[in-house]
Amino acid sequence: MLAAALGLARAGLRAAARPAVLLHARFEGSSTTETRPTVRPKDEVAQNQLCAFGEYVAEILPKYIQQVQVTCFNELEIFIHPDGIVPILTFLRDHTNAQFKSLADLTAIDVPTRQYRFEIVYNLLSLRFNSRIRVKTYTDELTPVDSAVSVHQAANWYEREVWDMYGIFFANHPDLRRILTDYGFEGHPFRKDFPLSGYVEIIVLNFPSRSVSTGKKE
Repeated sequence: MLAAALGLARAGLRAAARPAVLLHARFEGSSTTETRPTVRPKDEVAQNQLCAFGEYVAEILPKYIQQVQVTCFNELEIFIHPDGIVPILTFLRDHTNAQFKSLADLTAIDVPTRQYRFEIVYNLLSLRFNSRIRVKTYTDELTPVDSAVSVHQAANWYEREVWDMYGIFFANHPDLRRILTDYGFEGHPFRKDFPLSGYVEIIVLNFPSRSVSTGKKE
């Protein structure tokens, strides 16, 4: 009986020590492993399908589409003329093989060295096919672009934000006014030529909770 009890005790100690040994080895191995950014593997089938779909859209709507490319192996980008915003978004939303019914994001990029300094980016999602597409167009400080609210209601506040931050005017928007900055604010903060100190001095009041312009120019 005593021998059996000692044998069980030794077996229990070995079993308890084994996870600690494995854990120690795991940490030793991870400390010597070089850390690298996670890169999605290239999927030839998915990439070919995206290329084929991009070419198909370009054939259907050649009047508006200027360039099609696949980036990062699985991200389809379509560059369009500004006049094609509503037709392209409508086509991508309603076509049976597309069904990009969700506008996930709408933003802009300011590159002052370009003739058309603003690049407007629409990120679309198709839940039916678990796929994403990026539509890009362009404009300058004075030329308005068509609002996408008639196609995607989600574009309402996105376009207000782009107007507030960049000063891009969206024609036919139902309520195009500032959404992030307060009353009396001058300028558009995300433009590259916007001064760090701003144009107008703003005082933030604790009560009522709002910002008031003093009218003083910086």
